[in-house]
Amino acid sequence: MKKEIDEERLKKEFEVTGSALKKVKIAVPENSHLRKAAEDFLDMAERYFSDAEHFMEKGDLASAFGALNYAHAWLDAGARLGLFEVDRKSGLFVVD
Repeated sequence: MKKEIDEERLKKEFEVTGSALKKVKIAVPENSHLRKAAEDFLDMAERYFSDAEHFMEKGDLASAFGALNYAHAWLDAGARLGLFEVDRKSGLFVVD
């Protein structure tokens, strides 16, 4: 049985990942060898979020949902590795 992507669910996922993107801060100092990794993780999250918006505009809800999942995964991975400082009480990150 094929299930459709629910637009309301997708809207909620955009809100959650968008909020997480706004809350994340790079935690490692600029002179750390991990700074580049933190910047790359954040860049990937932002790019996937942008891709999700593009897919949504085109009506490709499945690809938008997938891109949002990748975006949030980059944020969660960065938080878990300690690359990002996050609000651990927000419920937006796996480390919460």
